Amino acid sequence: MKKIVVLMLALTLLLAACSAQPSGSPSASGPGSSSPANGLRTVTDCTGRQVEIPEVVESIVCVNVGTLRFTTYMQATDLVIGVEQNEIEPRISKPFSYINNALFSTLPVMGDNGTTYDEEIVKLSPDVVMAAFDKDAADALQKKLGIPVVAIAVIDNMFDKASYDTIALMGEVYGRRERANELLTYIKGLEEDLRSRTAGIPEEEKPTVYAAGISFKGAHGFDGTEANYSPFVAIGAKNLADETGQTGAFNIDLEQVLQWDPDIIFLDFNGMALINEDYAKNPDYYNSLTAVKKGRLYSQISFRSNAVNAELALADAYYAGKVIYPERFKDVDPVAKAEEIFKMVLGTEFYDTLKENGCEFKEMKIGE
Repeated sequence: MKKIVVLMLALTLLLAACSAQPSGSPSASGPGSSSPANGLRTVTDCTGRQVEIPEVVESIVCVNVGTLRFTTYMQATDLVIGVEQNEIEPRISKPFSYINNALFSTLPVMGDNGTTYDEEIVKLSPDVVMAAFDKDAADALQKKLGIPVVAIAVIDNMFDKASYDTIALMGEVYGRRERANELLTYIKGLEEDLRSRTAGIPEEEKPTVYAAGISFKGAHGFDGTEANYSPFVAIGAKNLADETGQTGAFNIDLEQVLQWDPDIIFLDFNGMALINEDYAKNPDYYNSLTAVKKGRLYSQISFRSNAVNAELALADAYYAGKVIYPERFKDVDPVAKAEEIFKMVLGTEFYDTLKENGCEFKEMKIGE
């Protein structure tokens, strides 16, 4: 009987101790505390939100443009447990999804192009949702799911603070800081190399250049161009589209291109079918351009597919530099440089795959 009384007393004390915990205290498995005792930590995402996530993140889903791409760059595909529908379809202009299609095609679909299938995400129960959302959208999604949502910016340039911040943030969230530092050091090194090669060239001595066939919201022909075109910006090229006051990709009046009469024209492979189709209808227009008459037409491998695929844009920048400023890039083999970039960013060489699919660095002809 004494033993029973002692046991009952001990049980009473234990229950009293448990009930003494404040009602607002978080559980060990839920968000709400950065105390090491419950395995949580706080990160600041790209919108400035404070988000509490597990001390060790073991599973994620990636929502909207760029999150899965940058996760691949971070060599963290082992954490991904669900993908968007558009990431399952392999495209040569999206190397990260093309290379990882064997994995991505086997994973559950939990959204498409930023539209989330909330029930599917809750079923998957990832530790963290990575989302290219603004602050309000990220807060709303986190409230609906009851799962930490870490937001990154939608990135549409080859080099910018948002891309660097995203790499650093993912390194922190995924516990891959060493990879983040490696990638940041490498990309910033390329940026400085490209900038320094063309530094000091007077604007009046630079050839004028025009990029045609640029993709945005689908394929475009010769009128599809881009201001602040990332490969040209990186090498300080004299991009005629910048003179329009436009930003990003847009359609231009072809008569304006004729008036400019660019010294060098670069053609995006994605637009070649439309360019050749238009050439068949209006060959005189194209044949009156100096660059066409002199054979100064060169390729650009399409890098704009669900925003910028940085590794392709970087490779294009070195090839464009070799064409526009041959003396400044005389030590560069564009193919070898492309493979170096692909190996570092994607983890594998990719140029031969591009070439097999009709995309390579070469002189171009219109009408073939």
